[in-house]
Amino acid sequence: MKSRSLISTRQIHLDFHTAPGLLDVGSEFDGRAFAKTMKSANVNSVTVFAKCHHGHLYYNTKRPERHPGLKKGLDLLGQQVEALHREGIRAPIYISVQCDEYAADTYPEWVARKEDGSQVKWGNSVFKPGWQILDMSTDYQDFLADQTLEVLKTFKPVDGIFFDMCWDQPSTTAPFMAQMRKANLNPESEADRKSYAHTLALKYMKRFSKMVRDHSPSATYYFNSRPLSNLAEEVPFLAQVEIEALPTGGWGYMYFPKNVRFARTFDREYLGMTARFHKSWADFGGLKPYAALEYETSQMMAHGAKCSIGDQLHPRGTTDVGAYDLIGKVYARVKDREPWLDGATPLTQIGLFQAGPGDLHGVSGSDEGATRMLTQLKHQFDVVLPSQNLSKYELLVLPDTVRVDAALAKKLSAYLKGGGSILATGYSGLSDDASAVTFKELGIAPQGKSPFTTTYLRFSNDIAEGVPQSDHVMYEPGVRVKVQAGTKAFGQVVEPYFERAYDHFCSHHQTPGATATAYPIATQRGRVAYVPFPIFSAFAKHGNYPCRLLVKNLIDRLLPQPLLHVQSPTSTEATVMQQRSPARTIVHLLQYCPERRTKDLDLVEDIVPIHDVPVSIKLVKKPKRAYLAPDMQELAFEWSNGRAELIVPRINGHAMVVLE
Repeated sequence: MKSRSLISTRQIHLDFHTAPGLLDVGSEFDGRAFAKTMKSANVNSVTVFAKCHHGHLYYNTKRPERHPGLKKGLDLLGQQVEALHREGIRAPIYISVQCDEYAADTYPEWVARKEDGSQVKWGNSVFKPGWQILDMSTDYQDFLADQTLEVLKTFKPVDGIFFDMCWDQPSTTAPFMAQMRKANLNPESEADRKSYAHTLALKYMKRFSKMVRDHSPSATYYFNSRPLSNLAEEVPFLAQVEIEALPTGGWGYMYFPKNVRFARTFDREYLGMTARFHKSWADFGGLKPYAALEYETSQMMAHGAKCSIGDQLHPRGTTDVGAYDLIGKVYARVKDREPWLDGATPLTQIGLFQAGPGDLHGVSGSDEGATRMLTQLKHQFDVVLPSQNLSKYELLVLPDTVRVDAALAKKLSAYLKGGGSILATGYSGLSDDASAVTFKELGIAPQGKSPFTTTYLRFSNDIAEGVPQSDHVMYEPGVRVKVQAGTKAFGQVVEPYFERAYDHFCSHHQTPGATATAYPIATQRGRVAYVPFPIFSAFAKHGNYPCRLLVKNLIDRLLPQPLLHVQSPTSTEATVMQQRSPARTIVHLLQYCPERRTKDLDLVEDIVPIHDVPVSIKLVKKPKRAYLAPDMQELAFEWSNGRAELIVPRINGHAMVVLE
């Protein structure tokens, strides 16, 4: 593992996308006041701008892209870097990649083109404001390289470079199609255009990361706006991983906890990035409630991530007083807790397979549903790839759509022989048409896809703990399965009278249940359990709690000694971290409840404490003491059967229980 000191703990990502028509850029900037504001707000790193989406530069340069509103001789970036360094604050530098209005207007042949020849543009209309997107197969890439090289030389050694807007961008420009043909790809094929866009991105990431290392070997570097699901392939080009996730800005409150559980499995430091805005980037005048920003940074701490808060500098170069009062209060909390955060790594029992790439501002249904469900059950888990080391996990979860080919089946069989357990759901371990198994250890005989969109789950007593005695609706279609000899069947699938149709329906919604079938709602063969429904996707979409209870009761059979028990509401989030020196186990307990305050906006505005929360944690040996950090309040505990049992007197948003 790399030394845990590469990136700073309390960062500001300071946007500065400033239109060329603004002619007073930086006119009120005061370097000393700027740096003092950051230091007073407990900030130890500020990402400042060399080049924005408008394509303009903010330092002294002879290049024509220098912002026309910068007064002659005003080296805004240089003054920012100098002022921050004087206060011991890092100053990584921001460079926009595929968004560059200056280049697009000056060299229209560099703009990415759609299949019909129209330009690629945010808003998809020439009459709507939005960035024109550049094509990295054109001479624009060398143009960008020249800009980057000048920044690297002018500010050598740089603290870091943050490259933004770096997604895979297909195009139909002449250079893009010529390079495709050279790679034996068909420009007429949309799939081939996407494939080459990915290849092109990997090439320029390799090129630009090498440029940074060659000029500033100790600098950080990151390419933003890329799917985090690509990390296994792209981590060689990243010095760290930054998880941009503004919960109120389109990402939602599930994006960060899902993706951080994946990012932390790689040999890189990682941070979470939210923002001070009420909504999303450039929400001038929009200020987030304190409780929301406390929650978001508490989530980062609980998962071992460094913290970054986004802001945007006013064009004149002044900071927002209210924003930095808010940030300073939040970062004071982070600073107070850093002795219990430094070098902390997660303790986990479960490896949740990554179901699919999802999209940039979301996650696939099964990924989200599994993350929600396992979090609500307080289980400790990572999100993993089949190619990673799986032996560290006591249980693997294959959610809904994991394709198990011969190589993976062999790896899973070896994992089981080593003492592990597996829970598979939906189509995981089956052929695409659900007619055959591809992982024989499931111990089932699939009968194909159910003909019914909606069925019902009738729980048998051996899987029904906490489940009301009822036939519980399953809103998503599943698979009909029968069990093989030696496999235990749980419950019954109850099928409806008929499939609902426009000309054949009963009442307002799904058709009532009619027939209790021989098809089970779950199975278990040894240390392998299976649910013949896409239960995690269903939970993400519908939130039907019997789905969670079914998974809970199956996991209890496979994992009878979970790392952590917390008797608290399902809204409580719990993670377990570990420090080596000094030897500590830290349990983070988060009790914040985002509310749907508008049609499409979840927000945290109030922190409502809960009291006297029982916690039980499995440890290798009896701890000498337990206390709450950072207040150092001692906690009494009992030691029994390898578990420490204690009561947390109060969780006021975020509690840290330390056992050492």
